[in-house]
Amino acid sequence: MARRKQIYEGKAKILFEGPEPGTIIQYFKDDTTAFNNQKHDILEGKGVLNNRISEFVMTGLERIGVATHFIKRVNMREQLVRQVEIIPLEVVVRNYAAGSICKRLGIEDGAALPRSIIEFYYKDDKLGDPIVSEEHITAFNWANPQEIDDMMSQALRINDYLAGLFAGVGIKLVDFKIEFGRQYEGDMMRLIVADEISPDSCRLWDLETGDIMDKDRFRKDLGNVIDGYREVARRLGVLRENGNAGSKGPVLVSDNDEK
Repeated sequence: MARRKQIYEGKAKILFEGPEPGTIIQYFKDDTTAFNNQKHDILEGKGVLNNRISEFVMTGLERIGVATHFIKRVNMREQLVRQVEIIPLEVVVRNYAAGSICKRLGIEDGAALPRSIIEFYYKDDKLGDPIVSEEHITAFNWANPQEIDDMMSQALRINDYLAGLFAGVGIKLVDFKIEFGRQYEGDMMRLIVADEISPDSCRLWDLETGDIMDKDRFRKDLGNVIDGYREVARRLGVLRENGNAGSKGPVLVSDNDEK
C-alpha cells in the first residue's frame, strides 16, 4: 500500500491518510517514552510486536461485540483503522495497585483493589496528563454524561475480557489504559475503542513469578524490555515458539500459520 500524506505523529505512532475516506493508516514506531517524554529510547522491534498484539486484542474485542477502530493489519508495522474524533481522555482501569495510585493514596504496590477502579486523565502532555473527575469532563465539555457512562461500561467489559484473556496464558492484568473516539455515520454517532492495546498501555505481570512484562521494564530501568513484550506475544500465539530471543527482530506468526 502506497504511503500517503502524514497527518499526525505522536510518541509511539504516526498516522497517515487512508486509502478511503474515513480511514487512516496507523504506523507503530519503535520509539519508547516515559514520564511525558523525559525518557526516550528506540527499542528495535517494539512497533512490530505492538502492532500484532494490538491487532490480536482488538480483533477479540470485535468478536465479543465491542466496537473498535481496527479494520485490518496492512503489514508488520501498519494497521488500517477507522478515522474518529478522539475524546481527549485516557480511561484507566485498575485491578491491582501500581504506578501513580500507590503514590497518591499510599497503597502498597501490587495490592489487590477492593474492586476494579476507573480513572479519567486529561490528555495533555504539557500538563502531565492530570487526573480529572466527571465534573471536570462535563464542565469543560470533553464528553457528556451519557458518553461517560458508555465509556465506563465499555471499559469494565473490556477489563473482563482482557483479564480472562491474559489469565489464560499465565499473565495478571494489573491495569490498562484505553482511549475512545466518536465515529460519525450520517446523523448517527457511536463511541468506539481507538489507539492501541499492548504492553505499552497495559501493566502485565507473570502470574507465578510477578515478573514485569510491559513498559514498566523501561520506566524502571529493569532491562530486557523487548523480551517482556516478546513473551506476551508468544503466549498470545502471535510469536513462534521457536523465535530466537537474540535475533534482531521478532519472528512473528504469518497469516497462514494462524488458526
